[in-house]
Amino acid sequence: MSEADGAPYVPTLRTGRLIVRPLAHADLAAVHQLYLDIDWVDASLPEAELYDRRASWLAWTTASYREFERLYQPPLGERAVVRKADGALIGLVGLVPSFAPFGQLPGFGGAAKALRTMEMGLFWALSPAAQGQGYATEAAAALVDWAFEGLLLERLVATTEHDNAASIAVMRRLGMRIEINPHPDPPWLQTVGVLRANDRRPPLPAESP
Repeated sequence: MSEADGAPYVPTLRTGRLIVRPLAHADLAAVHQLYLDIDWVDASLPEAELYDRRASWLAWTTASYREFERLYQPPLGERAVVRKADGALIGLVGLVPSFAPFGQLPGFGGAAKALRTMEMGLFWALSPAAQGQGYATEAAAALVDWAFEGLLLERLVATTEHDNAASIAVMRRLGMRIEINPHPDPPWLQTVGVLRANDRRPPLPAESP
């Protein structure tokens, strides 16, 4: 199935320094190491179990590319961020479902007991060794541009905690409006970046580390 058939899909995206492409089984070791490096794992589990779980996730992710396309659904899921200079997988970026009480946010109504709604979320994660060099902004900006043009989205959101200064800086460089949740829960909906189609602008360059 191709774009000509009307099914949305994310093509391989290329920037000055990066390639954003679908994940493949051969990426398992690199993705497993990435999640260890950013500490997004259950530390109570043995590493063999963590590896098996990452393998299961990767198989599901790669299969979902095909299944979402067959169902004419939005192309959700993470993509590999690969550095052109050495071919290293240095991170992930993707479109993900963001299911949260967005109505708590001032720009979404500011209701204290807001019910959950679904938004199209923008996700990124970068190896610590590759952080501070503008790669997250570069990869995310490429996907943002494609999402607004290819999917005709009205808006994208990104969510994080108040103390995640690096992610908030990426949101700002992408031109997102920053919303602060006045309520403590959920903890991962503390700071939210919102970017509407009509508010897009070229991303700001990353500051030198």
